[in-house]
Amino acid sequence: MMKKLLQTTIFLLVGSLSLFARIELPKVFTDNLVLQQLAQAPIWGKATPNKDVTLTTSWDKKTYTTRADQAGKWLVKMQTPSAGGPYTITISDGKAVTLNNILIGEVWICSGQSNMEMPLADWGKVNNYEQEIAAATYPQIRLLHIDRRTSPLALDDLQGTESGWQVCSPATIPLFSSVAYFFGRNLYQNLNVPIGLINTSWGGTIAEAWTSGESLETMPDFNTQVQEVQVLSQEENEKIYELQYKVWKAASISADLGSKGHWENPGFDDSEWRKMSLPSHWENNGLPGFDGVVWFRKTVEIPAAWAGKELLLNLGKIDDSDITYFDGVKVGETNGYKVSRSYKISAKQVKAGKVTITVRVTDTGGEGGLYGTPSELSLELAANKQEAIALAGDWKFQETIDKRQMRQAPSPLLQGPNHPTVLYNAMIHPIVPYAVQGAIWYQGESNADRAEQYRTLFPLLIQDWRKDFGAHLAFYFVQLANFRGEKPQPTESAWAELRDAQLHTLTLENTGMAVTIDIGEAADIHPKNKQDVGLRLALAARANTYKQNIAFSGPIYQSHKIVGNTIRVKFNHTNQGLKSKDNAPLKGFAIAGPDKKYYWGDAVIEGDEVVVTSPKVKFPTSVRYAWADNPVCNLYNGAGLPASPFQTVK
Repeated sequence: MMKKLLQTTIFLLVGSLSLFARIELPKVFTDNLVLQQLAQAPIWGKATPNKDVTLTTSWDKKTYTTRADQAGKWLVKMQTPSAGGPYTITISDGKAVTLNNILIGEVWICSGQSNMEMPLADWGKVNNYEQEIAAATYPQIRLLHIDRRTSPLALDDLQGTESGWQVCSPATIPLFSSVAYFFGRNLYQNLNVPIGLINTSWGGTIAEAWTSGESLETMPDFNTQVQEVQVLSQEENEKIYELQYKVWKAASISADLGSKGHWENPGFDDSEWRKMSLPSHWENNGLPGFDGVVWFRKTVEIPAAWAGKELLLNLGKIDDSDITYFDGVKVGETNGYKVSRSYKISAKQVKAGKVTITVRVTDTGGEGGLYGTPSELSLELAANKQEAIALAGDWKFQETIDKRQMRQAPSPLLQGPNHPTVLYNAMIHPIVPYAVQGAIWYQGESNADRAEQYRTLFPLLIQDWRKDFGAHLAFYFVQLANFRGEKPQPTESAWAELRDAQLHTLTLENTGMAVTIDIGEAADIHPKNKQDVGLRLALAARANTYKQNIAFSGPIYQSHKIVGNTIRVKFNHTNQGLKSKDNAPLKGFAIAGPDKKYYWGDAVIEGDEVVVTSPKVKFPTSVRYAWADNPVCNLYNGAGLPASPFQTVK
């Protein structure tokens, strides 16, 4: 009797679970979504294990049936019509779920680092952002913003991203990617079809973080790192990080002129150093675009009443790490840009009179410096914090090591976004295999010190995504904009090398590049003109993906030949002829001979060629154009699009 009762109870329980089972959809499927037109568009999710799932589409009243597997997973491919809507999709395994207000159109993934992430408002504040937001009523454009997440293993669904697909409006656009929006708006205005934009981006991130482990393992540079990310425990990871950071810091200090010269000593002569008002990020205060090591010094007067008493040295937050000295004696060091610094000064160190506070700051990317509030910078009595000396104001400073001269800083493998695969796992893999037309990409700043590696890594990323989203995936990317100070003479440049790696990626089929060498800002790594970035990406898509007969690229180096003491450079994409901006003399060309020493060249346009010479180079071998972080250059085509930087010999 008891056994029969138990069997009945189990039957009723299972029956109840089946009765109330509900389809679970990934977060990429919500109301307001856009599906790729004229495609076999997949939709997937979870249901009761081993139960039939039906899916009905309102555009053709067609019903699809499949069966959930033992884990409850299912997938259906729907045939989508030409652009239109709104439509509905109903999915059921006994209890129905309906997706409403669906549009059929063109879907694009928008990814990269901060210049893709940069919103119209908030910290972005692009050109004319208030007017742009007010005019952003486009119900046929839909937005999906994917929240920042990392994972050592590939996830099946997005984490966060609770808002789902949004209808583009002044209320929903302010925090969305400005490049993505201006790209999508231009497509909508010229194609007159619904546009779906999936923004999955994260500032300051490296390309390998957006690439799958399966693909990265084919590159020896990343094979070991991929395996470590996948298998290390948190404890093991922390031990490895501590060891790696210790080795990296020792190497940094040994290469530092400030450490070698003992710039922490109170008697060191800093009279030639410049002044910086602190607190502030140094990018906004004398060191635009600088990453690396900077020393700060400030001399203060210790009152006689403080002699022999313990003090607290408060420095607020420092980006990223510091080593701090009080009158030549190290009093503390901290690694972490979100951590407030407060160091004890022992009573025996404190003497009346002048003392020098020295802070060695290391920043490995993004903004750097002592950036807290003025009230956080102080020297105070430990026993009576009411007695304090304010430290905000002028400090002496001197930069020593540029990041480009340093080895890449380590970071915990299971923390933060800058590790191989972790963004692909959490922010790309969960939307695979959503049907999309293509991707736009703005990234490279964080890989600029490894341009040679990027020549392999970037095409690998593109092919990796094509394995997920289909070989047809169009891929259009932004070449790095001009940034930092101008150089009076030809020079080597890590950013130029990265741009050259991006240029060579055009050899991969179905790709395109938006050149932005003329719309950057010397003092801001996040230029405010995102309208032209979106426009130039849209031109590439409209010409190549949508086959519109329009100019979409500035002049691109094609070939060159050496004729006597000249080099003649031929270009593609000379629409309506090569031109200089405002018909001024050409600038930005440098020429070198066998010694590989570059001199500014005299350049003139002849048809679809530029002829370059220099009286300092009798036997020329190579030419460079716009080869600097922030080059002065002015070659365009008749369509008003700028020429890409290039070099004729690697």
